[in-house]
Amino acid sequence: MTVKHWPSSSLLPAIHGPLPGPKARAIIHRDQQVLSPSYTRGYPLVVERGNGAIVVDVDGNRFLDMNAGIAVVATGHCHPRVVDAIQRQADKLIHMSGTDFYYENMVALAEKLATLAPGDSPRRVYFGNSGTEAVEAALKLARYHTGRRRFLGFLGGFHGRTAGSLSITASKVAQQRRFGPLLAGVDHIPYANCYRCAYGKQPDTCHVECVKVLEDSLFKSVIPPEEIAAIVVEPIQGEGGYVVPPRKFFDELQAVAQRHGILIIADEVQCGMGRTGAMFASTHFGLDPDIITIAKGIASGMPLGAMIARASIMNWTPGAHASTFGGNPVCVEASLATLELLEESLMENARLMGEHIRSRMQHWPRRFPIVGDVRGIGLMIGFDIVRSQKTREPAKNLRDRIEMLAFERGVLLLGCGESGIRLSPPLVIQREQADFALDVLEDCLAVAHAG
Repeated sequence: MTVKHWPSSSLLPAIHGPLPGPKARAIIHRDQQVLSPSYTRGYPLVVERGNGAIVVDVDGNRFLDMNAGIAVVATGHCHPRVVDAIQRQADKLIHMSGTDFYYENMVALAEKLATLAPGDSPRRVYFGNSGTEAVEAALKLARYHTGRRRFLGFLGGFHGRTAGSLSITASKVAQQRRFGPLLAGVDHIPYANCYRCAYGKQPDTCHVECVKVLEDSLFKSVIPPEEIAAIVVEPIQGEGGYVVPPRKFFDELQAVAQRHGILIIADEVQCGMGRTGAMFASTHFGLDPDIITIAKGIASGMPLGAMIARASIMNWTPGAHASTFGGNPVCVEASLATLELLEESLMENARLMGEHIRSRMQHWPRRFPIVGDVRGIGLMIGFDIVRSQKTREPAKNLRDRIEMLAFERGVLLLGCGESGIRLSPPLVIQREQADFALDVLEDCLAVAHAG
């Protein structure tokens, strides 16, 4: 391993032997006897505890979490202020169900989210338990409000695995295989992926063909626009590859939607909650969605999701939609503490650390022939592993090997898209940790390229 020597520090990884260790192997064996085989585990990590950007496995090995628990623990693992908020709330009320009763902190969180949401329109909030529940609520509200039945999504998009959200998801075929028929009236078009443009265009010369195809072709021959309730779009595509579109993509998308009375649902489950250096990624692109879905980073690991809609749209009646556990008071208190931390310093840290990380990564395509595009905003950064920079052919096996090499060196990564790797660390990550992760990644890239 060619990574420079780092001083012993609880902020950095420390691996004590071959992975997985004996305790981890025993737990993995038990897991394989009783847990659903549908779970995807990229490498044999068995976590015991976490603090900040560090997690420790059951054998005492220390890892740097560049996933943030899949973009969830925005404030880091077990932030003391979040833990304190959870403990204080659990001591006085764990559950009452905001569907049937009232409690103040759910109102306070809704007020806060309504204020933070992009745009000037008054907003109302619906609470669920996860991202897929937030998307399901958004789909139902869009149909209820418009009286229309169809939806438009994007290839590469991921919106969840429950029946409605899965119908909009177009990330991996395994996610839909053998689950049909799904929600009728859903169509997909290519996302604005400038690295692999479906229309063969370059960013500086394209005319947003990926949106113009709607009015130029599809609305004339396949999809009646007056039947579309909403367009569901990720401001930055997550599972599809951490793809950052140009602003003109959203300018054109909003214009088309307005001309045809179509709602825009911005799925910010992965890209929202400060990850991009702004509370909502939509603001980077001048996007003013009709409906926003959020989860993951909203409560630092507690199960909470929310659907934020223009007040004029959320006109459904009592009983139209609800959730027994959505807006659980303990989760709400964790979210309020999370939002305070994001606004105080962590969004700014995401911006600064993101700039620092990308300043090093931007040179990778010149240094490593297997690195294609490097892209991102804030601490939502992705890069492609390719067989050839000229053909841009995805190299999934190489990507998977790099993930494993990094794991063996104490850095936790996850793939995205066909052959991408995502960097989505907790927003508390420090420069020393970021540099360690980049040193490890550069070492892994060199090893993988050498074969």
